[in-house]
Amino acid sequence: MDTEMSPCSSFSIYFLFFLFSSLNIRHCVATDNISLGQSLSGNQTIVSKEGNFELGFFAPGYSRNYYIGIWYKKVPVQTVIWVANRATPIFNTSSAVFRISEDGQLGLLNRYKILVWSSNSTPSTSDSTVAVLLDTGNLVIRNGSSTTIWQSFDHPTDTVMPEELLGVNKITGEYQSVTSWKNPENPAPGPFALRMDPDGSNQFVLLWNGSEIYWTSGIWNGQYFPISPGTVESSLIKITFVDNEQWKYVMYTILDSSFISRIVIDSSGLVGQWYWLNSTQKWQPFFIEPLARCDVYSLCGAFGICDQKSSNTCRCAYGFEPASMKEWEFNVWNSGCVRKTGLRCSDKSSAGGEDDRFLEMTNMRLPDNPQNLAVGSAEECEEACLNNCACNAYAYVSGCLIWTGDLRNLQQLYDGDRGAGTLHLRLAASDFPASSSSHRLVKNLTPSVIGGILVIFCVLFGLIWVSQRRKRARMAKQVEGSLIQFAYRDLQRVTKNFSEKLGGGGFGSVFKGTLIDSTEVAVKKLEGLRQGEKQFRTEVSTLAAIQHVNVVRLRGLCSEGRKRLLVYEYMSRGSLDSHLFPNNPTVLDWRMRYQTILGIARGLSYLHEKCRECIIHCDLKPDNILLDGDFCAKVADFGMAKLIGRDFSRVLTTMRGTIGYLAPEWISGLPITSKVDVYSFGMMLFELISGKRNTTHSADGGEIFYPSWAATRVIEGDIFSLLDHRLNGAADIEELTKVCRVACWCIQDSETQRPTMGQVVQILEGVLEVSMPPVPKALQLLTGDQSQIGNHLPSTEYKDPLDQSQDFPQLSVKL
Repeated sequence: MDTEMSPCSSFSIYFLFFLFSSLNIRHCVATDNISLGQSLSGNQTIVSKEGNFELGFFAPGYSRNYYIGIWYKKVPVQTVIWVANRATPIFNTSSAVFRISEDGQLGLLNRYKILVWSSNSTPSTSDSTVAVLLDTGNLVIRNGSSTTIWQSFDHPTDTVMPEELLGVNKITGEYQSVTSWKNPENPAPGPFALRMDPDGSNQFVLLWNGSEIYWTSGIWNGQYFPISPGTVESSLIKITFVDNEQWKYVMYTILDSSFISRIVIDSSGLVGQWYWLNSTQKWQPFFIEPLARCDVYSLCGAFGICDQKSSNTCRCAYGFEPASMKEWEFNVWNSGCVRKTGLRCSDKSSAGGEDDRFLEMTNMRLPDNPQNLAVGSAEECEEACLNNCACNAYAYVSGCLIWTGDLRNLQQLYDGDRGAGTLHLRLAASDFPASSSSHRLVKNLTPSVIGGILVIFCVLFGLIWVSQRRKRARMAKQVEGSLIQFAYRDLQRVTKNFSEKLGGGGFGSVFKGTLIDSTEVAVKKLEGLRQGEKQFRTEVSTLAAIQHVNVVRLRGLCSEGRKRLLVYEYMSRGSLDSHLFPNNPTVLDWRMRYQTILGIARGLSYLHEKCRECIIHCDLKPDNILLDGDFCAKVADFGMAKLIGRDFSRVLTTMRGTIGYLAPEWISGLPITSKVDVYSFGMMLFELISGKRNTTHSADGGEIFYPSWAATRVIEGDIFSLLDHRLNGAADIEELTKVCRVACWCIQDSETQRPTMGQVVQILEGVLEVSMPPVPKALQLLTGDQSQIGNHLPSTEYKDPLDQSQDFPQLSVKL
C-alpha cells in the first residue's frame, strides 16, 4: 500500500497545524526590522531572521490593555521577554503606531497620536536608521553606519536573556536591574528587583522597593556565585564575570543553540532560571530563589501575614481585608491589606463608641524598624501606643517597642521557632473578636444586672441547644438518603475550629471533624471558586448522587457568602501516597496493590461511564486516592473540574507535585476528555508497581523521569526490574505483566491510542487480553533514545489498540 500523502492531504495537515499553533493570526510587515517610514499597528509584527523571536502588540492574560513586547516565536506558550510601554498601556491597537521618527527615535503613539513611549536614544538624522530584532531577542537601533545607538538589552524588564549584560556602569554609576511585573496581567514595574549589590560587592541581590535586601547570591569566587544552585550543566551554560574600568557585569551564554533558557523575577519576588522542555511543552525550573517564600520581604504586603506551613501562603491580619482582591486571586499579595474599620483615634470628636483595642498575636516574627520607648511595664507600653494615633502595634520584649505606619514582613511562626514573639495589633473596637468585646461589656455592668442577664442567657442557650441537637439528630438520620446542608458555624464546631488538618492542595485544605452522632468526617475548605451560590449547590447536588464503593462519598456541603465547604466520609488509613513510598515503614504487598489498582480503575470507570454525565477527575495521583479501614481504595476530589470551572487548569498546573501526571492535552490546548484521567492513571500505575515517584534519583545523584525508563523495560520484557524491591519479587507474573502493559497503553501521546477505563477494568478482571504496547514518543524524546519509536510502531500510521479490526493483535476477548 502506498502511504505517500496526496498534496491535498498534506496541505490540510499543515493548515490544521498552523491553526493549532497560532493563538492570533498576525501579519509581518517586514522580515526583522522597522525602517524610516514603516510602522506597526494592529496585529502586524516583525520576526527575527531565524524565527526565534517576534515583536508586536500583545495583551497579557485576560487584560484589555495592550503593550509592545518581544516574545519567543517558536515556543507555543506566549512568553514575553521584554515590554516597551510597560507602565503606559494603550487600549486600541488598530490606530496606534510603533515607528521610527525623523530624528531616529523609536516611539509608540496612541490613537490620539500622543507619544506614550520612546527609546530616548541618541538622535540620528540618517535616512537609513533602522530598528532590527535580533535572534538573541535584542531589539537594536542602528544608524546609517550600522552603529548600534540603542538596544533593549540595556533596558531589561523582568527577564535576563543569554548574552544580555546585567551590572553597573562605573563611569555613570547607572545600575541595570530587572524588575518584576505588578501581576501576571499587568507588566508595570512591581516592587521586586534583581541587581548588583549597591554596596559595590561582587554579588547580586534581590530588593524590595529598592531598599530592603532579602536575598544575596554570595560573592563571585572566580567561577560561580556560591548560593547559585549547581544544577546548570557546564556543557549547556557558561557564566562570564567582567570587571574593568568602565563596566562590572555578569553575562551567561548558551552553548547549545537548541537549548532555550531565561532568568525571570516574578510578581511574588522569586527569581528563577527556566528552560523549555520540548517533550512536555512546559517551562521547567533550574532553580528558584529564595527557597522559603516567606523570606521575600513584604511578600504579603502591609498588614499581610506570611505562613509557610499554610496552603494559603498569605492572609490578612484579623480586622483587615485584601486591598486588591484581583491581585490576591493571582497569588500576588504585595498590595497588602487594609482595615475593615477605621481607628477611633482618628475621630475622637465623635460621640459614643468604644476606644481602639489591641489584639494579641502570638508566635509572630516582629516587624522591622520599631521605635523604642522608655516605659517601665507592658501596661504603660500599651497606653503609650493607644495615645499615639500613628501607632498600629506594640510589643513588650525586655522593653517597649511600637510601630507606626504600615506593618510589613509579618510572619506566622510556631512553637520552637527562633525569633517568635507576641505582637499586639491595634484594631477598632467593632472589629475585635466578639468574645473579648463581650468580656469588656460584662466587666462594666453591675453584679445584679449581670445575674439577670446570665439567667436569661442560660434559658435561651438551653432552648437553642435542645433545638440544635434535635436538628442535628434529624440531619444525621438523613445521611443515608440525602445531602446535608451544614451551617458554617456547625462545621467550625465539629472540626474544633478547623484545628486538626488532614492535608491540603490546590483546591483547599482538609480538616477532620466529628458529627453529633460520633460519625467522623473530612471537611474540605474550597478555595478559588467564583461560582454563585445557586450554581455551586446545583453542581454539588449532581455529585451527591454518586454512590460507588471505590469513590469517596460526599455527605454534605456548606455555602455561605464566599465560604464553600464539602463534607466527605472520613478515610481512616489516609492517602495512598502515605503508604506507597519508602518513607513509610509499612509495605503494601502485591495482592493489596493489585486490588488497589482494580479499585481505582472501577471507580474511574463509574465516574466516566456510569454516571448521568461523564465526570472527569483531572487531578488523579496517589495523594487523591484514599484508603478506608479495610484498605479499600477510593477516588477522592472527584468533580473538582465541575466546581472550579474555567479556572481549573490554572489551579491545577500551579499545584506542587501534579505536573508529572498531566496529559499532553493540558499543554497542547486540545479538548479535555476523560482520557486525561486515563493518562494520569497510567502514570500512577508505574508508581504503584515500583513504589517510586515519577521523578526519582539515579545512582549518580541526578534525576530521571521514571516512566520513560520503565516503559522501555516493559518493551524489553524486563518487568521484574520495575517491581518494588521491598517485595523481593513476590508478585504474580501474569498480573504484573498485565499492569505494566496497561500502564504503557494509558500514557500514549494521543488520547485515541489510550483505552477507556471500562476496558482497563476488563483487562484487569481477565475478560480482555492486551498486547505489547509501543513506547510513547514523548517519553522517547525525553530520554533522547529515538531507536525504540521505529521498532515498536508497526506502520507510519498509528493503529488503535482498541480496534479489533487491526491486522496485528491488540486487545482480544478472553474466552
